[in-house]
Amino acid sequence: MALRPVQVNIKALDGQAIGRFWAEALGWSVFSPGVTTYVGPDGGPVGDLVWPHPVAVCIDVVPVPEPKTATKNRTHLDLATTSAAHQTELIARLKRLGATPVDVGQKDVPWTVLADPEGNEFCVLEPREIYRDTGPIAAVVVDCVDPRAMARFWGGATDWTLHEVTDDHASLRSAEGVGPFLEFLRTPDTKTVPDRLHLDLLPHPGNDKTSEVARLRTLGATDLDLGQGDVPWTCLTDPEGHEFCVLAPA
Repeated sequence: MALRPVQVNIKALDGQAIGRFWAEALGWSVFSPGVTTYVGPDGGPVGDLVWPHPVAVCIDVVPVPEPKTATKNRTHLDLATTSAAHQTELIARLKRLGATPVDVGQKDVPWTVLADPEGNEFCVLEPREIYRDTGPIAAVVVDCVDPRAMARFWGGATDWTLHEVTDDHASLRSAEGVGPFLEFLRTPDTKTVPDRLHLDLLPHPGNDKTSEVARLRTLGATDLDLGQGDVPWTCLTDPEGHEFCVLAPA
């Protein structure tokens, strides 16, 4: 039994606007199947929604009434580039779409830190061989105190393969070697406020969501009440308090 990450959930005041921004940023399409705005690759010649996508970790934007606080998100996206020229062009295009440069203490680094129009931080990476085949999202990156502990939890929670683990960094990726990485970076600060981004996980066909949630609790997950009421998904936190949801199979 295991779960697979299928989407990054982003909270936004204007879900449709943020959905359009990320669709343009990633070269993907926008779908509005209901209250949320879904961003993912085209589903073929007719452009139908493909959910879950077999390779990509997509984006689901959920409207909320509260704006982002000044606190840096502990989860962010790293975008891949294929050359120095591509990095330069992508940064310029993102700024035209409404992204703004932000200083998160990165100093002199080869990547560029930006924020989307509602202040959600993300990075545009310099070309790196390891991300040459990930698609537009190189990695979903999570700040944490203990990358080794996060690798144990998320390695047990998902069916993704552990690629690297040190005191400062851990990374996982789909066992098929496709799509983005899930990375954990050591930071000195602890989580203090709810994040605007979190991962949504999905059981594989034939697996039972209730059993999967029970298994996650034994690994160290904690139930989370956000006032969500009676919904088909389950809200949890990992051992460091990062929110995530387990979705019901379609």
